Amino acid sequence: MTRESESGLPIDPVHGPDALDGWDPAEKLGAPGAYPFTRGVYPTMYTGRPWTMRQYAGFGTAAESNARYKQLIANGTMGLSVAFDLPTQMGHDSDAPLASGEVGKVGVAIDSIDDMRVLFGGIPLDKVSTSMTINAPAAPLLLLYQLVAEEQGVPADRLTGTIQNDVLKEYIARGTYIFPPKPSLRLIADIFKYCRDEIPKWNTISISGYHMAEAGATPAQEIAFTLADGVEYVRTAVAAGMDVDDFAPRLSFFFVARTTLLEEVAKFRAARRIWARVMREEFGAKNPKSLMLRFHTQTAGVQLTAQQPEVNLVRVAVQGLAAVLGGTQSLHTNSFDEAIALPTDKSARLALRTQQVLAYETDVTATVDPFAGSYAVERMTDDVEAAVVALMLQVEEMGGAVDAIERGFQKDEIERSAYRVALETDSAERVVVGVNRFQLDEEEPYEPLRVDPAIEAQQAARLARLRAERDQGAVDAALAELRQAAGGTDNVLHPMKDALRARATVGEVCDALREVWGTYVPTDAF
Repeated sequence: MTRESESGLPIDPVHGPDALDGWDPAEKLGAPGAYPFTRGVYPTMYTGRPWTMRQYAGFGTAAESNARYKQLIANGTMGLSVAFDLPTQMGHDSDAPLASGEVGKVGVAIDSIDDMRVLFGGIPLDKVSTSMTINAPAAPLLLLYQLVAEEQGVPADRLTGTIQNDVLKEYIARGTYIFPPKPSLRLIADIFKYCRDEIPKWNTISISGYHMAEAGATPAQEIAFTLADGVEYVRTAVAAGMDVDDFAPRLSFFFVARTTLLEEVAKFRAARRIWARVMREEFGAKNPKSLMLRFHTQTAGVQLTAQQPEVNLVRVAVQGLAAVLGGTQSLHTNSFDEAIALPTDKSARLALRTQQVLAYETDVTATVDPFAGSYAVERMTDDVEAAVVALMLQVEEMGGAVDAIERGFQKDEIERSAYRVALETDSAERVVVGVNRFQLDEEEPYEPLRVDPAIEAQQAARLARLRAERDQGAVDAALAELRQAAGGTDNVLHPMKDALRARATVGEVCDALREVWGTYVPTDAF
């Protein structure tokens, strides 16, 4: 009996040479580290060193998150990944009316340079790589990081890390947007230019399919809509006068890893192949690094269950293995209790240990691209590639990613897929262990980590002190310069940095841009 993959593609029970439609794997695939990078972006991959083990963390106050980061570093994590709370993600200060009840809940509250200084206190920023999951307010958060590094005596050209900075997927699947698409793309181009000149080792964007997958996108949809967004960003930067090889090597991507291991491996291989072809054929990129699709992976939070949460340890191990076999450059493994609440110290450590077992106790790092030439995986790679290209062509026919977003195309496609999965789960056609099969009569008690609601008042008090102590005239002057740049063509990051140095808050900076650029209202909001 033929099964279907998550993308709706057929999986034959037995694959042989006919699955490859007559092509020779050695001839078509090429070598690892060589165009079209199907087998990985580097020649040696993990045989030289393992992927970066980067654990996503952040909650409550900057001091609490700082303590968690130090624990993760002590436990062997190789890179930090900052989770910001919802008000910070939306460009609001902790004492704003809209922030009520959300301060410190899904990440750390960062209102000003004072908070950023505490968040990275005692952590040498020239020795760690930091990823920040921040989008619409990516510019002020990056500049705060740079200012703290300067206080540590670390020059900007030694900073390494990533800002997510992918606002298009916010319109599609996540919703933490601020500005309309056109000024948002202008801001991203300004970030590209600023980092080229000031922070050259920084990854200026992490073009993300993860959140689309969490919203219900199939693997093919995840890759198609993410790469279409990537094309839009490249076109924006080129239109702003940048040479593609000046910024493309710093582009990175962010994908999910599901429990459907074989299709996930095929998905990653297909994504590399498509991106390399697009960058060479559409944009004429000449630097081999411009053709490389480098990506971070996070295991699938949407597949974790509150029922029998310890089973999530098994799910995460399988998902992490899929990411590694697919050739990820860095990996975050979810904690088993994330379907219930914020991870405890113990569960966060177990999630990191999962990666360490994969890296040091298995043989998956002994050879590059273990699935190369597999009849099943190579056929799935071709099938996923064809499905992705077809969806990307649909987006192009609508005028590109932004025009398709404004027509609701990506959102509608993802919602249809999510509805199908929900129906299959409800009917038990799709088995979810512990949820619709193999349930327990009574769940074992579990004590989750809770965020202290007093944090909101504490952050408000910190903001009141900051506003009383700072030179308000200097803040006002810097914000006026920022508004003037936003209304013209100058790079907004330079006056923004001056405002943040003068202790303007993230909310004040974003409000200054809101005054000039307005805010985005989705087409289905009426």
